[in-house]
Amino acid sequence: MTDPKRILMVAAHNKGEAMRMAAGLTLLDDRIEVAVWGAMPIGPAIDEQMQALDFADVPVAALNEADRVAQLAARILDSDVVYWV
Repeated sequence: MTDPKRILMVAAHNKGEAMRMAAGLTLLDDRIEVAVWGAMPIGPAIDEQMQALDFADVPVAALNEADRVAQLAARILDSDVVYWV
């Protein structure tokens, strides 16, 4: 058995799809984290994925606009796998 991976999902261009993918990744035994680049859209599809991620204890964090590049770089360096959606 391999050690759990640290997976970072960056929700940038298609945030709804990024959230859906992150929710699907919770079926693995890996540590999932979501970083949101920019404003999160509002709607039932986003709400549904956010509920799934909350239920699975997946942290979803908005990147602070002032230093989001530095925040994202630190998270990338701490991750084994990065998805940018």
